Amino acid sequence: MKNKTNATWLAFWGGPLGLHRFYLYGFTDMLAWLLPIPTALGIYGVERVQQLGQDDKLSWLLIPLLGFTMAGCALNAIVYGLMSTEKWNTKFNPEADALAATGQTNWGTVIGIAIALLIGTAVLMSSLAFTFQRYFEYQIEAARQISQ
Repeated sequence: MKNKTNATWLAFWGGPLGLHRFYLYGFTDMLAWLLPIPTALGIYGVERVQQLGQDDKLSWLLIPLLGFTMAGCALNAIVYGLMSTEKWNTKFNPEADALAATGQTNWGTVIGIAIALLIGTAVLMSSLAFTFQRYFEYQIEAARQISQ
């Protein structure tokens, strides 16, 4: 029996490592095995910034991977948490009653949705701001070199 509250929290906290996918679909789920790759690349980008500074162009590409993966997993947490009891049990607990307790929303689920919404939005906006800022700084620098 797959619990909706557990899936919501796993998608938020362990989503970038694929833990929610392992929980819901098992160890044969390919996406669960692939999710740690952009997470690891994003963490590598953060380490490059710490070692080489903010002018490292490869880190400009790698850091948003972490942010977008985290934001996508927060979105999954929201989708799981807002799924109706009948739909949850039909999809993840087909052998159970459509109104089984594992698919019902409780305060733990609501708090998980709220935290995923707050932090996921902040991570997404930060990733977008970082990406666009670096892109436009790069464009300005390229224009400056052309004009000289």
